[in-house]
Amino acid sequence: MTTVYDFTAKTLQGQDKALAEFRGQALLIVNVASRCGFTPQYEGLEELQDAYEQRGFSVLGFPCNQFGHQEPGDEAEIERFCTFNYDVTFPMFAKIEVNGPGAHPLFRFLEKARPGILGTSWIKWNFTKFLIGRDGLPIGRYAPSVEPERIAPDIETALG
Repeated sequence: MTTVYDFTAKTLQGQDKALAEFRGQALLIVNVASRCGFTPQYEGLEELQDAYEQRGFSVLGFPCNQFGHQEPGDEAEIERFCTFNYDVTFPMFAKIEVNGPGAHPLFRFLEKARPGILGTSWIKWNFTKFLIGRDGLPIGRYAPSVEPERIAPDIETALG
């Protein structure tokens, strides 16, 4: 059975990181962007990281420029933006595509495992969120408009 732990992604620093390093944790995987109307959600995502990290939880941020070209910067610019504006401490990965033929395999897996409204698999916009259980399987998908704090009860459940 495939889980998120079977995937690898490049960090903002260009290093390959096996998601198996997060084995046993609950995760919130989010496609993010610096120039989006939902960008202030970085604050809520960081609050979730702070609140639940000690209990075995992490947010994983995946910048994407597929929606309105709202993540035009390179990895160094993304890192500076996140650190300076939102003091992001959760793991951030290199810019990827989440839809289409160039989609990162992790997001192909997530889209298939947790389809959106009316069974559509495509991610519709930045800040789509996937909650992953400690077993590495997706247990929830949240629209960009869902504020991070509204996911807290589901994170509590995932953490047991």
